[in-house]
This record gives sequence, C-alpha cells and structure tokens, in this order.
Amino acid sequence: MAAKKPKLDERDVRGVKELRALLPLFERLHGVGCERDKAGNRVLHMDEYSVLILLFLFNPILTSLRGVQQASELKKVQKKLGCPRTSLGSLSEATAVFRAEGLREIVGELADQLGALPHDRRLDGVTQRLTAVDGSLLTRLPQIAQAAWQGRRRPDGWRLHAHFEVLRGAPTNIEVTTGRNRKDANEKASLRRLLEADRCYILDRGYEQFSLFNAIVAAGSSYVCRVREDHHFTPEQARDLGPEAIEAGVLEDAVGKLGSAKSVRIEHPDHPVRLVRIRAQAHPKRGGAAGKDLVLATNLMDVPADVVALIYVHRWQVELFFRFFKHTLGCRHLLSEDPVGIEIQTYCAIIVCLLISLWTGKKPTLRTFEMIRFYLIGWADEDEVLAHLEKLKTH
Repeated sequence: MAAKKPKLDERDVRGVKELRALLPLFERLHGVGCERDKAGNRVLHMDEYSVLILLFLFNPILTSLRGVQQASELKKVQKKLGCPRTSLGSLSEATAVFRAEGLREIVGELADQLGALPHDRRLDGVTQRLTAVDGSLLTRLPQIAQAAWQGRRRPDGWRLHAHFEVLRGAPTNIEVTTGRNRKDANEKASLRRLLEADRCYILDRGYEQFSLFNAIVAAGSSYVCRVREDHHFTPEQARDLGPEAIEAGVLEDAVGKLGSAKSVRIEHPDHPVRLVRIRAQAHPKRGGAAGKDLVLATNLMDVPADVVALIYVHRWQVELFFRFFKHTLGCRHLLSEDPVGIEIQTYCAIIVCLLISLWTGKKPTLRTFEMIRFYLIGWADEDEVLAHLEKLKTH
C-alpha cells in the first residue's frame, strides 16, 4: 500500500505573493455562476477558482485537486489570494456552475498585448494574422482514458481544438469536445464555430473541405491548407516561378477551379483557388514523404509561392504547443473530467503561456517555465531569472 501523502504546510506553497498581482485580471469573473444564488450563499466564486488553478499550474508541489483543496486551507493562501477555505466537493461542483467565456476574454486581451516575435520578414507581406489550427486527443492520458470508460463503451477521451497565432507564439482560442471527431466534435465543425475575420488559417489535410474553404472566405479570412494530390483541378492561369520559389522547392503555381464538375453532391469552392505544389523533403531522422509532393490550396493571390510554402511550415507550431501543454504546463493531469472543467484549466494554462511571453518577451519554453516556477517557489532569485533570459538572447 502506498504511503499517504503528508498534509500541505504553509512552507510548501510558495509564490502566492506574486500571484496576488494577477487578482485584478480575474475580478470580472466574480459573479459568474451566481445567477441562481439569490441568497448570496455561494462561497467559492469563479475568480477564486481560477486563481487556485493558476496556483496549481505554477506550483510543482500541487499535483491534484486534493492538493488544491489543501492549499485553500492555508491561511497564507486565503489572505493573499482572497480565496476561502474550499471543500473538495465545491471544487468538483464548480465546473457545473462556472463557464469559460470570461477566461476567453482575458486570453484575448492578453494576446493583444503581445508583440511579434522574431520571424522571417517575408511573412510581413501577409496582412492577416497567421493562425495555425489543429486538434489533439487527450485520450492517451491514463487518467482520462479511465474516466471515459463507462460500462462497455469504448473510452473516447477528449479532443482539444486550438488556434495558435504564429507570429505572437501563443494560443488565442480553444475548444474542448469529445474525442470521437464526429458531428459537432469534428475538427472542421469546431473551426466553423470559431471562425474570425482577418485571419489566415494554416491547416493540414484533416481540414480539407470545400464548404469549409467557402466559410473561411465568407468570414473575411483566408487559408493555406494541404490537400490531396489527386483532386480534379482546372488551371486557368499558370504562374511563373521565380528563383526564390524554385529554391524553396516549388514545382507548380497555378490558379483555377478545384473540384470536378461531375461531383454534384458536394459544395464546390465559390472563389478562385490557387494550388502550389512543393517537393517534399524527407526528415533527416524520421524519413517520411520523400518523393511525394505537398499540394497546398489557398485563396491568397498576392503572396509569392515561396511565402505560401513558408506559411505552411509554421503549422507545426501548434503541434509544439500541444506538447508544451501536455508535458510542461501540468496538464498531463487534468483536475476535472468535465468538458467545462477541462476548458477552464486549458484557458488558465493559456493565460500562463501569455503571461510568460509578456514577462519575458519570449515564446514559452520548458526551461523558461521551470525557471519562473523556481522563482515563484523561492528557489531562484530575480538575478538568476534575468541571467536565464539574457542567455536566451544569445541563442
């Protein structure tokens, strides 16, 4: 039998003073979920719950919802974070009462404060915000697989849909659905719900759908999406390839109509589509698509072909975010089995990413996150954090 974990002590939970500076950011959430509380009896409010989630993300000694509950019993936490003593039942019930929309607003406001990270200046020719979109299953997490197992039903887990701003190096929008990738939980359906104007969406083949392309254009945005090689395409204008395009491996650049006229059961693109065919390079370690061309469909007409290829390369940033989210931000262990609870924890994790970017001027990395945690729990002083950031500049 495993030894019982010792009860948390005041000295175990550090960094509370620094987190106190974030309280004004969450004040607007205090009344969320209080619509039915006419008597004013609610003890745990959403602003307090959100700050406790941040304490969990920043403090490595807190590893479970039980640990968060024990932290709420500490006088230092109650005094400096303004959080009341909270029961495990209240923390569990919170996800049935609270909503994540307010956190989404905070994420948007923080993201607007971010400046552009160092990048290839050719991307400055794209006036819309480059946004990589993808979904990732959380079912591989043992906790989620076990939670999703009900009777004989196959465990579905959850799917996290994320929108990642490439030049700012931060996620700006997320949605949590079931993991089956069907109907409303489908990646394409999620993107339709979250579409915004003035964005250039960078998509992989899972988002290949003509009606979705039309929806993106109708929303006032654009797309760069990898599509199958065997699509029927009627070229109307073949573009000359410059030396930059040839050096980037571009084999063909043409504008025309995508889809066969014989296919009457599907919605065809209602706008000219540009296809850019690129010679794929095998990964030096993984091998991969050597000898297979990458075909990119886009409605960007004024962007050079080599820049279209460069845009698609940045799609992998959202994959790196998923890795950072699962393995670094403490989200390998989810505090809730409810979609709303997962969404709240995810938005809090995104707020952590944005805060790190604002504090450091750099894209969040494992080492930077660890150094900030060391600082918050008293293991590193400010000079050591600054030395770490200065070292990053040399790279």
